[in-house]
Amino acid sequence: MLTTAHLNTLPQSAFTQALDGIYEHSPWIAESTWHKRPFTTLAALKQAMATVVREAGPQAQLTLIRAHPELAGKAMVSQSLTAESTNEQGKAGLTDCTPQEFARIQQLNAAYNEKFGFPFILAVRGPRGLGLPRSEIITTFERRLHNPVDHERAEALRNIHRIAEIRLNDKFGVEPTLGNQVWDWAEALAAHSDPGYAEQGQLTVTYLTDAHRACAQQLSQWMRDECGFDEVSIDAVGNVVGIYHGSDPTTRRLLTGSHYDTVRNGGKYDGRLGIFVPMACVRELHRAGKRLPFGIEVIGFAEEEGQRYKATFLGSGAVIGQFDNAWLDQADADGITMRAAMQHAGLCIDDIPKLARNPADYLGFIEVHIEQGPVLNELDLPLGIVRSINGSVRYTGEVIGMASHAGTTPMDRRRDAAVAVAELAVYLERRAAAVPDLVGTIGMLNVPGGSINVVPGRCRFSLDLRATTDAARDALAADTLSELTRICERRGLNHTLEETMRASAAPSAPAWQARWEAAVAALGLPLHRMPSGAGHDAMKLHEVMPQAMLFVRGLNAGISHNPLESSTNDDIDLSVQAFSLLLNQLAKEITA
Repeated sequence: MLTTAHLNTLPQSAFTQALDGIYEHSPWIAESTWHKRPFTTLAALKQAMATVVREAGPQAQLTLIRAHPELAGKAMVSQSLTAESTNEQGKAGLTDCTPQEFARIQQLNAAYNEKFGFPFILAVRGPRGLGLPRSEIITTFERRLHNPVDHERAEALRNIHRIAEIRLNDKFGVEPTLGNQVWDWAEALAAHSDPGYAEQGQLTVTYLTDAHRACAQQLSQWMRDECGFDEVSIDAVGNVVGIYHGSDPTTRRLLTGSHYDTVRNGGKYDGRLGIFVPMACVRELHRAGKRLPFGIEVIGFAEEEGQRYKATFLGSGAVIGQFDNAWLDQADADGITMRAAMQHAGLCIDDIPKLARNPADYLGFIEVHIEQGPVLNELDLPLGIVRSINGSVRYTGEVIGMASHAGTTPMDRRRDAAVAVAELAVYLERRAAAVPDLVGTIGMLNVPGGSINVVPGRCRFSLDLRATTDAARDALAADTLSELTRICERRGLNHTLEETMRASAAPSAPAWQARWEAAVAALGLPLHRMPSGAGHDAMKLHEVMPQAMLFVRGLNAGISHNPLESSTNDDIDLSVQAFSLLLNQLAKEITA
């Protein structure tokens, strides 16, 4: 098997030959990569080759894309594929297509080439490396056919890099076993979903449903039986808590974790990745019989998304002593109060105040999370270091006008509530776009009882405003609310507005951010520091102890809160390695 140590010693011609076939019919990539030696890790080599492609320019990239064969195309039929492509298309079962599947793929190939001018590229061995089902390949083909050309060109390149990554793994005899374990846990936990969604193959896990409680039990079982945690429990709000003692059980602990609830029809990695990664690290420590000079406490927070009740960050809020008892009387869409849901789940409400941790007992809080955005994808980077979590504020509101006949009400006499909210949305888009790292969204817009021939008399809406600093967030909020008032006054409308959530910006603690940076650098990867536009449980822990986060690249342009949310076993494996390196660095600091 090839090694980076040996590769670093080779002259350019031998180096290029050794990496033959990694990028389809494109030896120029290996030739240029030779100049970037030495490579300390396989991850560094992968990164260098991807960088060569990125720096080569659009025409060279297009030539690379066109060097790839069509899926189940003419080259496969004529048996003229490269050995690598033959292996990959075979593992995905494309050599065993039914006549109907083969005909459909040929139709898609023709339509795709006509629209984009290059072949459809998909890493058919998939995020786990075992091969995608043919049905998923066809569904992906159909979906991507509707993408804009620029987006699809970038998606093709990302899949080419994934193909190259798997080929390099094979050439170097590397198997991302830790990433595979986490990936398998994510798949298994996703088997639990709420009624109404499970039947449609969708993942939805909201607070204290049967699926939610099943997830808690599954996490508990894995922590106890597979990972070797010393203590495992489900607390009074449904958080799953696993403790792996240090060499001295009374010493301070490192706190980590994330949430296991999901949005409706969401993805498998949002939150959950941050539970599985430290679980994998503890499992390795336990198997090695190793104890660190500090304990590790992993929490699967029961609720972060605020989907069933208006109680965002309920799980992590309880851990820092900020559980709001008023939440208990909230009712869900079926009229079930949180109090009743907790009692049905067998949780002891009276014990909730006891969940508050003493910050003096902890070294800090770290969280691994899927990026939920396109930045790492665009930079061809598997990991990113979070420098700050954006502050945010959310509102729900309603504009009230007058419902009237759409045909008989003149345009200058209308009191149209929906148009007012639409005007606000256009203002918000323009105002937020004027400032870097500032975002504003009207994610819900609903006309109750709306009809095609009725001027809307009411329009309900939401506001989600985020910025890297509280000052920028508050300025955006003040301007947006003032504009809402002006719009309503000018149009003769009334409005109501309720603030439903406010979270302060959470800059990473410098020492903890530096530890993540050292871990990523040790993997041979470039450092990319970035803000987090999404909210995380780390925001709540930030209020009582130092925190820092690590982002993991997602697939499909980094989409999240969506069934297409995914990550590869290789990227996940790197995050587990980075977490382990941080643990080892922390141990050295404490014992020094």
